[in-house]
Amino acid sequence: MEEENPYRSPRAQLVESTPVDGELASRFSRLVAIVLDTIIVFAITGPMAYFGGYFEQVRANSAAGRMFMPIGTLALWTAIGFTAFALIQAYPLHAYSQTWGKRICKIRIVDMDGAKPSLGRLLLRRYLPINLASVVPILGNVFGIVDVLMIFRRDKRCLHDLIAGTRVIKSS
Repeated sequence: MEEENPYRSPRAQLVESTPVDGELASRFSRLVAIVLDTIIVFAITGPMAYFGGYFEQVRANSAAGRMFMPIGTLALWTAIGFTAFALIQAYPLHAYSQTWGKRICKIRIVDMDGAKPSLGRLLLRRYLPINLASVVPILGNVFGIVDVLMIFRRDKRCLHDLIAGTRVIKSS
């Protein structure tokens, strides 16, 4: 019997991550879906931000040479933005496990077993953490880039998919 080497790298049985149910959505269809969702949400929140003074606050900060928005203002507009997103997307997320953009692109969100995740799980574990992290000065930008770049993994799961235990598949 061979003596165990304490300096040897650990041995682990590697398991391929394959979808249990459904073909994974393409990276392109996911990109198109998020662009559509962004347009839809901005069409509603853009006028709110304009008339609510958000753009004026950004302009004033820039003119004053301040790089970051005051935390209270940032928190308020983050809450408004996420609430608007949740209200706009709640119906299709609850009914079909899709945002409006995903519905148009014929892709949907499922958990790792292929089942439809609850609305709470989608909003609180998939969307809220990314939304909150994105507003942290500097680190939020890095977090957002890492989230997006993780789509190039073999299983095409972004960081928000890993956090929520979800994946995106083609819809039948």
